[in-house]
Amino acid sequence: MYAAHGCLRKPMQKLAFAAAMATSCLPTTSYAQNLVPNPGFEETDSCTFGLGLGALHDWFSASITPDHLQSCQPYGTANGLPMNMFTYQQPYEGNSCVGIGTYVYSDEQREWIMTPLLEPLVPGQTYYCSFRANAAFGGNLLHPTIWLASNHVGMLFTTYDQHWTHWDPLPPPLNYAHISYPQILADTVGWILVSGSFVADSAYTYMMIGNFFSNALTDTIRFADPENVEEWYDNSYTLIDAVCVSPVPGGCEMSHGMAELGDSAPYAYPNPATDVLVIGQAKGQNALVLDMLGRKVWSSVPSSDSAELVVSSWARGAYVLMVEGHTGWTSFKFVLTE
Repeated sequence: MYAAHGCLRKPMQKLAFAAAMATSCLPTTSYAQNLVPNPGFEETDSCTFGLGLGALHDWFSASITPDHLQSCQPYGTANGLPMNMFTYQQPYEGNSCVGIGTYVYSDEQREWIMTPLLEPLVPGQTYYCSFRANAAFGGNLLHPTIWLASNHVGMLFTTYDQHWTHWDPLPPPLNYAHISYPQILADTVGWILVSGSFVADSAYTYMMIGNFFSNALTDTIRFADPENVEEWYDNSYTLIDAVCVSPVPGGCEMSHGMAELGDSAPYAYPNPATDVLVIGQAKGQNALVLDMLGRKVWSSVPSSDSAELVVSSWARGAYVLMVEGHTGWTSFKFVLTE
């Protein structure tokens, strides 16, 4: 979880703690043309005791120290499954998953985990993305540290790697994600499906998972009454498993038949735009535009499948269009130029 940076540390005390009911271990799922290596976090050089990523293949830290949680560890060890320091949970599939810190009340600490894609994304191509997420709560610490659930866990694609090492400065909040779960992810028993699609605007070669939004833009809820616990930590920790990115409709597990939409997924053009932005295939869906600081600058429900948005008076620069329908959220980054 959160590494030694500033005043926050991962405590190492252990005391038996009443566990929540575990979900059943589900069979491994395969996805067509999945561009994510080691998508279930199963490939590793060894069964490594301790927090951090250990000998996990392909994945590395882009911020602080995500944790590789493994069923091969003895019950109740720091990074064991189902019981570990922070939660009691079976992996969604296989024998491993990862845990990442997704919110700290006192500052902007976030844990991001990153991997190179098996091949670069093609600009203009629609990609379908999904992963499973679970809100951690419980565990066997003397003072349980995870009392919050938060929103905005998602995926961010880049053209560069971002290896974080001990004592590096913390990366600032980006207030943007290509795929994001907008609701507070508070299910401590089941594994929530986070899914969506987007049109690549660059030849992205890396993908990160985490909460990329600032505290001001992150919503949380508390699992317990702070008056009824000995010590209170306003932290949120999320488990991740079964990661998928595919150019093929149906290539990743999608919610509400998303994989069957194909070319009918929402889109926007031209990009860059100057005076008018056309929002396509978003009729009757919630749509909004955020600037790069995460501030909402426009929202509406388009009344046609080719709605025109006049942007001539907007400040020049980058924006994010987000469309929410029965399939979940779809996001697009676009740029306004002179």
